[in-house]
Amino acid sequence: MEMSGNKKRILVVFALIIIGASFSLGAAFGYNKKAGVEEILGITNQNEPIAETVDFGPFWTVWRTVESDYALPENIDRQEMVWSAINGLLQSLDDPYTVFFPPEEKKMFESEVKGNFEGVGMEIAVEKGVLTVVAPIKGSPAFKAGIKAKDKVLKIDDKSTENLTVDEAVKLIRGEKGTSVRLTVLSEGEDKSREINVVRDTIQVPIIETEKIGSDIFRITLHSFSERSAFEFQSALRTFASSGANKLIIDLRNNPGGYLESAVDISSWFLGTGDVVLREKYRDGEERLHRSRGYNVFPKTPLVVLVNGGSASASEILAGALRDHKRAKLVGEKTFGKGSVQELIPITSDTSLKLTVARWLTPNGEDITKEGIKPDVEVKMTAEDVQAEKDPQLDKAVEILKNWTE
Repeated sequence: MEMSGNKKRILVVFALIIIGASFSLGAAFGYNKKAGVEEILGITNQNEPIAETVDFGPFWTVWRTVESDYALPENIDRQEMVWSAINGLLQSLDDPYTVFFPPEEKKMFESEVKGNFEGVGMEIAVEKGVLTVVAPIKGSPAFKAGIKAKDKVLKIDDKSTENLTVDEAVKLIRGEKGTSVRLTVLSEGEDKSREINVVRDTIQVPIIETEKIGSDIFRITLHSFSERSAFEFQSALRTFASSGANKLIIDLRNNPGGYLESAVDISSWFLGTGDVVLREKYRDGEERLHRSRGYNVFPKTPLVVLVNGGSASASEILAGALRDHKRAKLVGEKTFGKGSVQELIPITSDTSLKLTVARWLTPNGEDITKEGIKPDVEVKMTAEDVQAEKDPQLDKAVEILKNWTE
């Protein structure tokens, strides 16, 4: 849900969830449809053909045939036909982050942005055609049930997730507090799936936790990049400055991202004025540079950033910027690889379109979506480690800081 300045860009990331896909085809029911059709240049069977025409004739032929000949006319819902047509249009883009929000889904999305909703508490995405967990929210029912980043969700109750869109999966997973959903998941490195019963609850998205490790190391765990993250991070830095510690860990593991501006602001505490935090590349090749605001209060503080497969979007921006400027060492596992920019566009008063308008590159030009962010020091976290409550990634970060040399 990245929002950048005046455009309020959203990165989705969480998705936890998110939802359908569509495009208003104009010319159908409820809101200035004729104008919508006429804005699409070169439609045959509407006006005189011109170069680069698009033939909408088959669409309207199918529509009329359904209206006149379908055997169960009581099942025809014209508005749902429009939403489904939009959904099919966007599915052709093969981009799980470009989605359409009909009225009900728009309300759900807005509740997620506010960080308070009922469900199991995990962000999902379609990765290489498979419904995949980006990250569970810490403390959520999904987290407590043992669901991990990169888990493949094969079934929701008895429904196969094959060919499901994200919004279809969300509708099946989300539900009222106290109800349950059965998920069949396959974890990385395993050859046998397992069923997990998860009881839904009210989800409060956490932002930041802090702790002092020993006498000289301070850890800031950032769970999400919300509207308040930059403010909460500044507060955490004040606590760090007064703690007596002089070395810092920023823990971005299982942080699925959020607001772009929060990532830029947080980067600015460690970078000079004008340093590039990320590059947005648009369809015409134009690049927009997002630069550090140059707070740079901690220019010499030894810094390690923890990442894993659940670190996505804004987390990858922060990690990539600090790595490329040689300001931090990255420890852990390769990040998720969600590096595209979505803009939220109103379609009607109660629907909207989240459209991918650009992709993200690190300051050195690395494509986040294609590559993810590779750590400087790779440390795996095994199921045995989790079971034994061990954290070899954090242990390695502490070791690096204790042996830090300029």
